[in-house]
Amino acid sequence: MSHLLRSTGFQHWRREVTAIGGCAAPIHLTGSSRIYDRATGTVLTEREGDILAPCGNRRASVCPACSDRYASDAYHLLRAGMAGGKGVPDTAAAHPRLFITLTAPSFGPVHSRRVTARGLVVPCRCGDKHHRDDPRIGTTLDPTTHDYVGAVLWQVHAGKLWNRFAIRLRRILAGMLGVKVREFRDHVRLSYAKVAEYQRRGLVHFHAVVRLDGPDGPTTAPPPGITVDGLNTAIREAARDVSLVVDRPDGTPLLVAWGTQVDIRPITSTTAAALEDDDGEITDSALAAYVAKYATKGTGKSEATDRPIRDIAHLRHLDITPHHRRLIETAWELGGREEYEDLNLRRWAHMLGFRGHFLTKSRNYSTTFGAIRGDRRSYRLGETLAALDTPTDARAVLVVNDWAVVQIGHRNDAEREIALGIAERRREQRRACHLDDRSTS
Repeated sequence: MSHLLRSTGFQHWRREVTAIGGCAAPIHLTGSSRIYDRATGTVLTEREGDILAPCGNRRASVCPACSDRYASDAYHLLRAGMAGGKGVPDTAAAHPRLFITLTAPSFGPVHSRRVTARGLVVPCRCGDKHHRDDPRIGTTLDPTTHDYVGAVLWQVHAGKLWNRFAIRLRRILAGMLGVKVREFRDHVRLSYAKVAEYQRRGLVHFHAVVRLDGPDGPTTAPPPGITVDGLNTAIREAARDVSLVVDRPDGTPLLVAWGTQVDIRPITSTTAAALEDDDGEITDSALAAYVAKYATKGTGKSEATDRPIRDIAHLRHLDITPHHRRLIETAWELGGREEYEDLNLRRWAHMLGFRGHFLTKSRNYSTTFGAIRGDRRSYRLGETLAALDTPTDARAVLVVNDWAVVQIGHRNDAEREIALGIAERRREQRRACHLDDRSTS
């Protein structure tokens, strides 16, 4: 560490790492970037040599800095669909909106921790009162009877189950309006954004913001025939109705359906800091932050498996519970069977069989990650052009990048440690600014 601090290039390296927010696994690039005047072809400014670029990994366990940036983008994407902004009118906040949670069914009893309203911990089935961080929570009570095959097959089909749920929901809403299913889009648009979160038992459940719009999306109001209560009823019915049947390895059928726990909550447009108000309703700003954080999480207690497994023998080197180890082994074993070849389970064994995106949305819900990142690039280009001797409009220039990857990651543990410190300091600064803003509002 001391050798790094005394090196001649340390200050330059530190500026580069600070510029990318303290990325824990930066991409080293070499090449050039030039900005040309479109009219004359003159080079207005250029940069050559070696630079660092952020890795962009969304998982907090891999890169806290890039994870923070991803969570921030996810927050703005989610909140725009609830409160307006970034192309979504404020009037969309008056449309029927609900926050729903769909869970996986049980594949066998697991260790659990329940707390009563008086704050008393209820004994688990094993007889113990688990503390909050007990690693046994979520793991199976009896590995010999737990349905690991069913759990992995449910997990790998969870995305398809959501698609069937969305289709069924549109059909139910069409029936409520008294229109044909093929005419539904001419009257109502179903918009949503959903995030997958791993439960401690290793299975995902989905948090989703569901909104009803008019035929042209958020700029138009839905017909008065469907209220928030009607949307609530339709969601519960759709979640109860949908399922699909897949074959187990022995040929017996497995019903893939949602669990019995379906939580549906109304959303308000207040700016209260609490997630819930006195009436149990959820505020849009807090909800966006609450949901966005799940987009950066890994697989809970199997956090060490955020990277793909190339050889099942590597599993013995991972610090994970026997329960999560068994889920990975089951996914790997099923992935080697011919009848499950199309599921590509070995590729997703490190994610316990889940192969969907962690954050997905319908087209009309709000803006996109690409648009948010494009705005960020445009802002930085504007800063660069404003610093020129003769400020130039961004529409009058052409940016030509020619970069090649040299390596990925820091050169040693000392560099990574310093980068993590930079990221943590920036995080604390943002947190302090947020608290100052709240205290003065």
